[in-house]
Amino acid sequence: MFRFEHDYYLIYLAGLVPLVVLLYLSWIWYQKQGSKLGEMGLIRQITVFQSARKRKWSQILTLLIFALLIIAWANPQWGAKREKVKTRSTDIFIALDISNSMYCEDVAPSRLELARKFTLDLIEELKGERIGLILFAGNAYLQMPLTTDYAAAQIFVRSANPGMAATQGTALGDAIDKATEGFTGDPKFHRTLIIISDGEDHDAEAIEKARAAQDDGMLIFTVGVGTAEGSFIPIQTRGSQDWKRDNQGQPVRTSLNETLLNELASVGGGEYFYLNGTTTILNALDNKIENLEKEEFEERSFTSYESYFQLFLGGAVVLLILQWLLNSNLSIKETLYARIK
Repeated sequence: MFRFEHDYYLIYLAGLVPLVVLLYLSWIWYQKQGSKLGEMGLIRQITVFQSARKRKWSQILTLLIFALLIIAWANPQWGAKREKVKTRSTDIFIALDISNSMYCEDVAPSRLELARKFTLDLIEELKGERIGLILFAGNAYLQMPLTTDYAAAQIFVRSANPGMAATQGTALGDAIDKATEGFTGDPKFHRTLIIISDGEDHDAEAIEKARAAQDDGMLIFTVGVGTAEGSFIPIQTRGSQDWKRDNQGQPVRTSLNETLLNELASVGGGEYFYLNGTTTILNALDNKIENLEKEEFEERSFTSYESYFQLFLGGAVVLLILQWLLNSNLSIKETLYARIK
């Protein structure tokens, strides 16, 4: 199995985009300035020793060196030893709301961003347990079955957005059904579902499904995101920001439905939390899950990984030497040309 030990460093690769844009703009500017001086063919002959092509390659090498160093910093690894491991854990599904109402900015920076940040922290806190991920809007989708691959879970969470849902809405009952289907093993062991949502539900059967799931051995915790006052849902229309509107053209206001989320947690045998202090909620959830009866299971997993950062670091060094030779060659030619003149 391939992974990056420090995958969060890969975000710095985004720095390549402005660099490429700047280099492209500088090249366009160079072409325009040259055309003002005269015919480009003659300009190239006059400036033959400046070798614009070699300078361009030097810039490309700079970009490649930057990319290779970032990848080396993230430390790519490959699983080297896979063994059967026995462990005891609680099975936990995290259901994340990706409906359009989660774009609402009544909490900073938005409900969705706050929910994603909390979910990432929750995954870190629950390491040692088997975790699955469900995304839901108008329908629920099993994004990841129960596993101990926490890095994959975090990748899925970071990319979660309303565009991944075929239909919009907030089907809490569907999310409960997906969790029920996804659990395996003996139902006498407590199974846990953590729902992170603003509670704007359009499924009248959600409460009954939560009650049935609790009877079958599932505990349901809910985490509310948003405010009771609520706000409008921002959307992009023809390149400018607008609000989502109803059939009469009025902006749609969305607000946190704490009553429903409280009732779901109550009939589900769990507890409701309002998302305003991540650490407090994480500690409370961790304490409650830690006290649950755990199930022993066996799985094949990688117990050791081999690092390959040195390959990318070596590649960056080779390109750096190549760039140095290229620039040195340019400098020598320019010096000789200046002395001849």
